[in-house]
Amino acid sequence: MLELQSLYFEDLKVGMQETLTKEVLSSDVIGFAEVSGDRNPIHLSEHFAAKTPFKTRIAHGLYTGSLISAVLGTRLPGPGAIYLSQTLKFLAPVHIGDKVEVSVEVLELIDKGHRARLGCLCQVAGQNVLTGEALVKVPSRREADKARD
Repeated sequence: MLELQSLYFEDLKVGMQETLTKEVLSSDVIGFAEVSGDRNPIHLSEHFAAKTPFKTRIAHGLYTGSLISAVLGTRLPGPGAIYLSQTLKFLAPVHIGDKVEVSVEVLELIDKGHRARLGCLCQVAGQNVLTGEALVKVPSRREADKARD
């Protein structure tokens, strides 16, 4: 798990990055199926998956996407950030046992509403498996100080 880091809008700079690496475990995929209700056998059954072009089980695309949320909610920008939107483009499958490297980078800071546009990239062994962008509302230091007063 990533250690929590709280950044305010005023702390952010274009180009800032955070990265998380997560090995995809069978238990993660089973748990995601339980939570999401997506019990597609491509994710859960080796027998079924062997008959597909992938030849083996793959993780849910949104499981991989959820790893982006882990970075946003814990490190960049961290606790207090509010997800406003996310685009995702799935480029390649993620298999059980793959190590997914998730990178989030500040692309743009929007003063009005304290928003940050973030580039999101997931890779396995240097291959892009998912790309996208997120828009988040970031707490400002001034708002936090007013709330404490």
